[in-house]
Order: sequence, then C-alpha cells, then structure tokens
Amino acid sequence: MFTEDDPIVGVDLDDCRDPETGDVDDDAQDIIDRLDSYTEVSPSGTGYHVLIKGELPDGRNRRGHIELYDTARFFTVTGDRVSDTSGHVKRRQDALEAIHREYVQLHSENKDPERDEHTSVRDDAKTTPTIDLEDDELLKKAKNASNGPKFERLWNGNSAGYDSNSEADMALCCLLAFWTGGDTKQMDTLFRQSGLLRAKWDEVHYADGSTYGEKTIERAIQATSEYYDPSPRNESTQSKLETEPVTADLDIDEPNRQNAYLVEKNQLLSTRVSELEATIKQKDERIAELESQLEDLVADPSGQSDEDDRGQGQRTGGTEDNSDNTSLLSRTRRLFSGNSE
Repeated sequence: MFTEDDPIVGVDLDDCRDPETGDVDDDAQDIIDRLDSYTEVSPSGTGYHVLIKGELPDGRNRRGHIELYDTARFFTVTGDRVSDTSGHVKRRQDALEAIHREYVQLHSENKDPERDEHTSVRDDAKTTPTIDLEDDELLKKAKNASNGPKFERLWNGNSAGYDSNSEADMALCCLLAFWTGGDTKQMDTLFRQSGLLRAKWDEVHYADGSTYGEKTIERAIQATSEYYDPSPRNESTQSKLETEPVTADLDIDEPNRQNAYLVEKNQLLSTRVSELEATIKQKDERIAELESQLEDLVADPSGQSDEDDRGQGQRTGGTEDNSDNTSLLSRTRRLFSGNSE
C-alpha cells in the first residue's frame, strides 16, 4: 500500500494488453518506455503496473484507463516483470510530470466530469487567430524569439535533455502550434522539414486510424493556451508574445532535467568506481604475493642448503637445478619489472 511516508508512485495501466498475444496499446507502451522503471503485468493480465520514485503532481490523478497513485492505495504485486524493463524502481520525476500533463490533464475533454482547476482545456468558444505567416518568415521569428535556441535545437533534430524522442517531438509541435495558430496542415509541413522527422511520424498508432504524427499535433494544439498574434493593435502585447511564447509546452524545466540526469549519472559512476576499487584491491594483493615469492627466491635462489654430501654427479645435477632456479628467478624479475607500474 502506498503511504505518505514512502517515495513510491504507482502507475496503473488498465485494459491495454492482450493476455493471449501480449500485444500492447501504443499509449501504454509509450508510458512504459518513458518511465523506464520496474514494470510488471497486472493480476488480470490485461494491464501493467509501473513503480517509480517521485512525487505525484497536483491535480487529477486518473483519466480513462490510466491511474496514478502515491498514497492510500493498494497494488497487488505479481512479480511478472516485463522483459527489457528495469529490475529496480527508479526515480523518474521528470518523466512522471510530463506523462501526467500529457495523458491525464492536457488530454481531457470538456465533458469529462473529473476536470478540475488544474486541467488545461481548450475553450470551444475560442477561435484561433489566422496568422498566415510564410514558412520561412515563421521559422525566422521562432528562432529569434527568447526561446529561439531551444526551438533551433529541436528543429535541427537535437533531442538532448528529453527522456525520449516522443517528448522532443511534442515540445517542437507545441512551439509550432503557437507560431502557426494551431494550423494542423502547416504544423505538419514544418515538422516534416525538421531534423526530428522519423518514419514513425506516418505510422498508424491508434485504433481510430490516426498516425503518430496526427495525434502528436492534436495533443500539442490541446496543450497550447495562447498563440502568436500578428495584429498591430497592441504593440506591447505583441512584443511580449513574439519574444515569450506562452504554451503549455510539454518540455519540462531544462535545469531540473539536467540535474536529475547528473544525479543518475553520478550514481552510475559511483558504482563503477566501487567496482574498480575492488579490482585494484585484488591486484594489490596479487602484487604483494608476487613480492613475497620474489624475496624468497632472492634469499635462497638454489633452494638447497647442504652441498657437502653431494657427489660429482650430484654437483652436475645441482648445477642444472641451480640454472633452472636462476632462470626462474630471471623470468620472475622480468615479469615483475614489466608490471611494476
């Protein structure tokens, strides 16, 4: 059971898996991939439970077949871990916030009775402006805006700082929605010119026949609350909008994302350092053992203490033994000298 005293958040994905074939709904697969933490098949076999470390964002915590819980909720643990998922519960705050916004809040419908003040929903009565910017002019304005560097990175296909290519796609589409006034055709045309375009863009990923690209554009428009206004009636407002686009961009705060990335990277490096220290300790013990053997050979290179009772034949044999021991000593010295560093 989740409590306020533990850092665990449970993501419950229902009715998204075929228990006979193991086929997975695209949305569920996207969530599993982006959370990248311990995931197991639910008791019914028709869904998944994903466990992560983090804090559940404010607002609603469920929509449709997706539920998020961090307190006062029981999860039945099956231990039937999904292959290719982590065997550990990872801290995934950034991915949790992005999925919460995209799948639970921003994807709500106006008739949904669970909507609350934290849900960003487009107003049916609001009409989007007609901007009619040519592609080249639009790109120039977007790159010269205050968040132009981020736009240009995404435009060039750089998804660094994002947990997945899907999040990078959504971030760029949110910016395109602002500058195009939510013009789906122009958004699609522009995205196809960007470095983020993949074959996946035109693949059908949804039961209604929608492609991945169409659904991404649809979600980006739902996530955008304001648009670029080209009219000159309010220059101060125009200037602010042009330099600081206001969208419900699914991109999260980059410094926080980078911090989380560095924390996880430091953990991996610490583990690697511990492994190397253990290896060094073993090598030090081996070196000490070889040094001890070398000291014994130097102190008694022949390994014999009584030569008085040996005959001529024994002396000959002793000479041969001594030669062998001397050869062994030489080889040992060369070996140790070669590895002294």
